[in-house]
Amino acid sequence: MAVPPPAYPRNNLLMKKTLKKILPPKMVEALGNTYDALRRLPEVPAAYLHPWRRESIRKLAALQDSHKGERCFVVGNGPSLRTTDLSKLKGEFSFGFNRIFLAAEELGFVPSCLVSINDLVIEQSAVELQAAQMPKFFAWRARRWIQMDADTHFIYTSYTGPGFSRDVTGRVWEGATVTNVALQLAYHMGFSTVILIGVDHNFSSQGKANVTVTSTGEDPNHFSSAYFGKGFRWQLPDLETSERGYRNARQAYESDGRQVLDATIGGKLTIFPKIDYNALF
Repeated sequence: MAVPPPAYPRNNLLMKKTLKKILPPKMVEALGNTYDALRRLPEVPAAYLHPWRRESIRKLAALQDSHKGERCFVVGNGPSLRTTDLSKLKGEFSFGFNRIFLAAEELGFVPSCLVSINDLVIEQSAVELQAAQMPKFFAWRARRWIQMDADTHFIYTSYTGPGFSRDVTGRVWEGATVTNVALQLAYHMGFSTVILIGVDHNFSSQGKANVTVTSTGEDPNHFSSAYFGKGFRWQLPDLETSERGYRNARQAYESDGRQVLDATIGGKLTIFPKIDYNALF
């Protein structure tokens, strides 16, 4: 799921375009990250001192290495889920995303926990997300729509400052997709093998990355036609940035003797080693 970039004033956008023409890409990115870091400064005190965040930090710290050496499944919401035998995940730890609650009725699947970071998804699905009875992990921005409860953990995520956080009690880069946040969370929790399914990395809807659009009919990009059904507002994917985050994840896992495998049926992602889903059981 794509996430919206910071809102730049028009003059800043023009300046950024000008800098891209005269400076090396890495320098432009560094300047942009520095600018965004300065813009985040007013948010920082609450991100670490607000009671909900202090409680979240405590709960997240307690989860560190709580599943050390185990395997888990990161379940994307692509159309391939419809051809994946999710009954095999019984007894396995799984991360579900965003509107995965639709899979309970349509596919008979309920994940072990829920992760959601996109503002538009959370705003429009707040009632269902709040009602989910399982460990839930939300972007700190979600506090506008989600109340703190025993199941909720708020993660301080950001759009800038690319990297991979081995400890998610601090700031976490979103990497343009909730999947990247889940990979960092799974690392934090100690999983040694993470298996992707339903991460099709392929969208029939085309357009400029991160632009907000409104669905005009059934959703062709997810396992349910109602996922982003008619009238739902969402951002077009940023696959390039997502891939950058995935490369960071692969490097982090492999440097620690861990692995991320891709068992998505027919998926287009090429960052992680492929494995046959049925061979895992």
